[in-house]
Amino acid sequence: MKKLGLSVLMIAVAVFCFAQPKIQFEKTTYDFGKIREEGGKVTGVFEFTNIGDSDLVLTNVRPGCGCTAANYTHDAVAPGQKGYIEATYNPYNRPGAFNKNIRVTTNEPQFKGEKPSSPHMIFIKGEVIKRPPTIFEKAGFSAGNGMSRIKESNFKHDMLNTQSVKDTLQIHNFWNRPISYEVESNGYVSEVYRSFGQSILPGQDGILVLKYDASKRGEFGQLKDRVMISTNDSIESKKMVYYSVNIREDFSKLTKKQLKTVPVANFSATELDFDHVQKNAQEKRTIVVTNKGKDPLILRATQSSNGMFKVASDIKEVPAGGKANVIVTFRASTRAGNQQGTVEIITNDPNNPIQVINVKAQIL
Repeated sequence: MKKLGLSVLMIAVAVFCFAQPKIQFEKTTYDFGKIREEGGKVTGVFEFTNIGDSDLVLTNVRPGCGCTAANYTHDAVAPGQKGYIEATYNPYNRPGAFNKNIRVTTNEPQFKGEKPSSPHMIFIKGEVIKRPPTIFEKAGFSAGNGMSRIKESNFKHDMLNTQSVKDTLQIHNFWNRPISYEVESNGYVSEVYRSFGQSILPGQDGILVLKYDASKRGEFGQLKDRVMISTNDSIESKKMVYYSVNIREDFSKLTKKQLKTVPVANFSATELDFDHVQKNAQEKRTIVVTNKGKDPLILRATQSSNGMFKVASDIKEVPAGGKANVIVTFRASTRAGNQQGTVEIITNDPNNPIQVINVKAQIL
């Protein structure tokens, strides 16, 4: 009798150990067919069944790009029961054919362990019929929202820290009443001219000229800035103007005497290989910057082209013969693969103001 009971117990344990969930989709592709660009968002539903013999849980549902959004069953799905995943696509400003994926992982055994399987893949597809052009697009003012539009509000400049540059904004009032404009200066971007008074009349054009002053910006390297224009536009009252600026130091006024005592930056490495890094782990490397000149060496800025590589220095001003430690930290993501980029160290060394450090790592 005891042996029989032990056998039953062992069978029950074996059944429990080998019980596992298993997902089965009714279909893995949802075809929206032809949809109109101005028709609004569309949603497709993927139904699935747990054909396994233990509860199924969706652990991650990740759209392949930002233009799809997924809602799904968050509760555990019992054996034989159904669940769903909703995929939503916004066709606005996306004319033409589309084919997007959604990656699905579950508590199924293949997604556990050191080398999990690739996610389940489901797809949405269709064709967006282009909408007729708006009154704004017909007039060449497709950017922005509201009844007041700026034709071009993004500017890119490469300039010295002693320079300033002027940009012209072309504005049109599509509203049936006057629209007023006020530039909110940030200290280094200011209004220097306008072709109208306080307001632009209905149906009229206007010009605003803004000046970007690098000497007032006070920083170096690749910078992202913006300035706001306040209006009484009932739809979009705040208009933004964006700047992408690379500011370099002007050494042209250094005298021969000054050039004899300038700082000289020496770098212990121009490449950093973090080698193999585990997912979600963090590794650090150090570049030693030595000042072999006579004047103090100033580290103007440190920048990285890849957000996984963070860079910072322990001091900003290095005396003659002194050293600074520039620490590069690599923070690995949850996705395996190679990562690479560059780190820029900007100094007041007139002969080598920007030192580029190549960096790379492999996430396991």
